Amino acid sequence: MTSRPSPGLTLAAWLGAAFLHIPLLLIILYAFTSEDRTYTFPPPGLTLRWFGVAFARTDMWDALWLSVRVACLATLLALLLGSLAAAAMSRSHFRGKDAFSLLITLPIALPGIVTGIALLTTIKRVGLEPGTLTIILGHATFCIVTVYNNVVARLRRISPSQIEASSDLGARPLQTFRYVLLPHLATALLAGGLLSFALSFDEVIVTTFTAGSQQTLPIWMFGELFKPRDRPVTNVVAILVMLVTLLPILLTQRLSSGGDYMHGGGKSS
Repeated sequence: MTSRPSPGLTLAAWLGAAFLHIPLLLIILYAFTSEDRTYTFPPPGLTLRWFGVAFARTDMWDALWLSVRVACLATLLALLLGSLAAAAMSRSHFRGKDAFSLLITLPIALPGIVTGIALLTTIKRVGLEPGTLTIILGHATFCIVTVYNNVVARLRRISPSQIEASSDLGARPLQTFRYVLLPHLATALLAGGLLSFALSFDEVIVTTFTAGSQQTLPIWMFGELFKPRDRPVTNVVAILVMLVTLLPILLTQRLSSGGDYMHGGGKSS
């Protein structure tokens, strides 16, 4: 193979990148437009006025902090349950193991509307009222998968002889976990947690079924889209969402570079 790609392959790569990122650039552009009702191109003028309007909205800040709280708690729950499931699946051998592994990863593969309907039905069956708790539980169902996939892949690369050697040297289980397993799992846990936070923070479909009267930031943004005069405000908040979700993804990519690959996947919608 040549060291440089062919012109056709280079062109295809640039076209693919443009297809993905031009809509994002338009969102950023129209956050600065001076026109509040129509999106004429090019914008008739540029202004920072909409940033002040957006940051003065108390309902936006309430939705933002709710999204942050939900994402943090869903991530913590996913780290706990996903790690336990990964530990059990990586060291156990039983009939139906592959089917059970599929069941664990299924929530992130199913369309979001199917997951949302299933969660809403379950919530009503057990007598819970949709709210913050049900949003957290709903988000944890697919966040667990990102943690599980990262941790189980890392555990499969750890030689059992290391754990056996630790036991032979008299280490207790907690000591083995702290000094042998945790150093190997630290980056996998962090990568899975960061991906979980990003997925939870911008989730819309599952949240619609589990939120009740609560409004996370993506739900707030969806409602604002139907108010023509507030569309530039929505674009400003969209930039904020992109920044909040981009940072964990960049950190995850950095942690996974150099041979440690992510196994998180994305949420189907």
